[in-house]
Amino acid sequence: MPADARAADPAAAPSRAAWDAPPPPTVTRLADYAPPPHLIDETRLTFALAPRGTRVRARIAFRPNPDAAPSDVLALDGEDLRTLRVAVDGTEVEPQADGATLRVPVPRAPFVLETEVEIDPEDNTELSGLYLSQGMFCTQCEAQGFRRITWYPDRPDVMARFHVRIESGLPVLLSNGDPAGAGDGWAEWSDPHPKPAYLFALVAGDLRAHRDRFTTVEGRAVDLAIWTRPGPDEGRCAWAMDSLVRSMRWDEEVWGRAYDLSVFNVVAVDDFNMGAMENKGLNVFNSAAVLASPDTTTDEGFARIESIVAHEYFHNWTGNRITCRDWFQLCLKEGLTVYRDQRFSEDERGAGVERIKAVQTLRARQFREDAGPLAHPVRPESYQAIDNFYTATVYEKGAELVRMLRLLVGEAAWEAGLERYWSRHDGEAVTIEDWLACFADASGRDLSAFARWYAQAGTPRLSVEASWTAGPDGEGAVGTLSLTLRQRTPPTPGQPEKAPVPIPVAVGLLAPDGSEAMATTVLLLEGEEASFDLPAPEGAVPSLLRGFSAPVILEREASAAERAFLLAHDADPFARWEAGRQLGKAVLTGAVLAAADDPGALEAHLAGEAATRWLAAIEAALGDRSADPALRALLLGLPSEDDLAQTLHDGGHVPDPDAIRAAREALSDRAAGMTDALRAAMEEGRVTEPYRPDAAQSGRRALFLAALRLLARADGGAAAREALAEARDMTTALGALTALLHARAPGAEEDAARFAARWADERLVMDRWFALTVSAAAPARLVPTAEALMARPDFTRRNPNRVRAVLGAVPANPAGFHAADGSGYRFLAAEIAALDALNPQVAARLTGAFETWRRYDEGRRAHARAALRSILGTDGLSPDTAEMASRLLAPPAGG
Repeated sequence: MPADARAADPAAAPSRAAWDAPPPPTVTRLADYAPPPHLIDETRLTFALAPRGTRVRARIAFRPNPDAAPSDVLALDGEDLRTLRVAVDGTEVEPQADGATLRVPVPRAPFVLETEVEIDPEDNTELSGLYLSQGMFCTQCEAQGFRRITWYPDRPDVMARFHVRIESGLPVLLSNGDPAGAGDGWAEWSDPHPKPAYLFALVAGDLRAHRDRFTTVEGRAVDLAIWTRPGPDEGRCAWAMDSLVRSMRWDEEVWGRAYDLSVFNVVAVDDFNMGAMENKGLNVFNSAAVLASPDTTTDEGFARIESIVAHEYFHNWTGNRITCRDWFQLCLKEGLTVYRDQRFSEDERGAGVERIKAVQTLRARQFREDAGPLAHPVRPESYQAIDNFYTATVYEKGAELVRMLRLLVGEAAWEAGLERYWSRHDGEAVTIEDWLACFADASGRDLSAFARWYAQAGTPRLSVEASWTAGPDGEGAVGTLSLTLRQRTPPTPGQPEKAPVPIPVAVGLLAPDGSEAMATTVLLLEGEEASFDLPAPEGAVPSLLRGFSAPVILEREASAAERAFLLAHDADPFARWEAGRQLGKAVLTGAVLAAADDPGALEAHLAGEAATRWLAAIEAALGDRSADPALRALLLGLPSEDDLAQTLHDGGHVPDPDAIRAAREALSDRAAGMTDALRAAMEEGRVTEPYRPDAAQSGRRALFLAALRLLARADGGAAAREALAEARDMTTALGALTALLHARAPGAEEDAARFAARWADERLVMDRWFALTVSAAAPARLVPTAEALMARPDFTRRNPNRVRAVLGAVPANPAGFHAADGSGYRFLAAEIAALDALNPQVAARLTGAFETWRRYDEGRRAHARAALRSILGTDGLSPDTAEMASRLLAPPAGG
């Protein structure tokens, strides 16, 4: 099949007769971990770069591991390598090749292994190992890409000092560590810090540098550079550099961590499977995660770059200096670093709004993962393809566990535990047990129950019952509010029974006049049930799970009046936003259920008490100028279609994607009727000063655009079209176009076509346009729209950003993806099967779009089941995609 070909019908693809009985997979289990029999003191690599025949010579100094059983055979990992030479202590040997393993006889004493291999970067469409991107050589070695470069024990607990020589006629030759020499056609790099192979990096090409300099708190001068291709990209590095400098300073001031090399390089690469990679001293970034300008990048894009730059820099200590013993500990380096970048963003952009955004991401991605066939513990017990476990559970839920740990042990023990972590484990590959032991020692607490959070999949359900009892002085005096907390966690694949986990529940109380009756207090639920008595005046309203103190689903019946009261008065930004979200969800799910019994009841329900209260509360919040504009923008947003579908499913109902879409559209139309409030919010949010991507201006633009999206439904898109014509920045331009398309305003498609013509030469802007075009398409037009975009000459399956812009946006149009005729499922399954031959990592991740298929009616389930079977029936399917499809088709947990 040609590299860019796609099977239009999955039935036409070659099929395996027994789709549900693929060859037995190779399973790696945590319980089987054994220390490596050989360790490495030094790795010396020489690269003779060529697009089709790169030669890699390796000289590796091994020694027996005193903590492992002795072995006279060295086992090395490799993939797609043409082996030219293998020698031990200068004597050539005949190794035994067994698939992806090379076995070499070695002495039971220190020895030097020399190998020479040839690889083909130009043909490496998987973008793992060493490959070419737009004429630039670059690497991606996490998790197991280094074995595509040379034979090596490719595991994170084998750490070595690397010395690298690069030979090439290209002008810029980069690798990890500090520069060690350069000449005509060569450069050498030496990394003084031991590292595992997954942190190796090499970049070579015709590049330009945006430079700066940073002096650490220890007095070390560090040369900073962000490298791009020649051309417009050169002028789009200032924000990333500013973010890097602020990250370095923040890490010193807040965490006491200083940088440890003389250089820090960042390279922008167009073709990259991930957002970025933290290779020691040489970070490789997806271009979309580092290049920015007001003309081409939205406020969201600036904030994302700021966060990703910080994340990858913070990995220098939480991931590089201290790494993970094995890939089961991935959640330690990633969860801890996500927590660090979240706290950085909170300090830079406001804690309340950033916390809400983090929770939105967690719920949209991780809660959905926990609720379906892809559920797995934060630290899995086994895997088939480790690339499939770079998940929201590992990253976002992993970060929530770090946040909870800090809350549980208290600030003093947290600081003391961190100091133990740095001092005990610098330069080591560690486990979750090592991490928790530092805080158990510092706090004197038994954290064995907390460790269950790492071992159990699923999202705990927290139910709360409240009752008030008058005090001895009678009415009007302070009484007692009793809160009874209960927890349960539903079954997940492989884990039918769940033990209770410690859940910190941050609670506040509001007096009937809206004032704070009790400051935030943390209640700790350690077993299945506990009751707590709080002093409270009569009529006090509990504000629960403030700051989202634990990653749980709160189950508590509350009236529309109580939720509207919290939305109006709660001092905690998250709790205030959550009250509005719950009120909106109650309105919308009620409307969907009412319309299911009587299609004519939708409008009547949306004119009822609950909807009226929601609208009044939202209008009041919109006019509350004492609140952060960014928070008010978030309050205007309705619960997503996916959120509503999961809520209905959890309530025992079969969600109808079309009915959910209709209810959201109808409630949006109702909200659009508050035109005076919307126009006032737009005026308050309008920015006339020169563009800045800071929190203050970004919040105002967010308010402007949130109001504009609703107003477009009432004025036929007039205000949005005016904003698009006058836009001086990409945030406003793309936001106005989004408003026009989602409102189905007359002429919106012509506006979108003019936008594409205007920005046709800007690849990152066009990625946003592709994604918007798919997500905003009418459900019945989703597949034809995506097919038309993929037929354009500027679409290519070889660029992950462009693939994600189209195929990744298909499930973002739920009513179209879950079409009753199965067309959305068939289309995406066929594309995944074709893409898998080019890039298994991207194909496998796209397969996750099917994780909610069991929610829906039997007709949709039959179509989804057939689509997943068609993927599994593809000849030559990668282990990555095969594992995902198999897990999705496995019987549901508990039955």
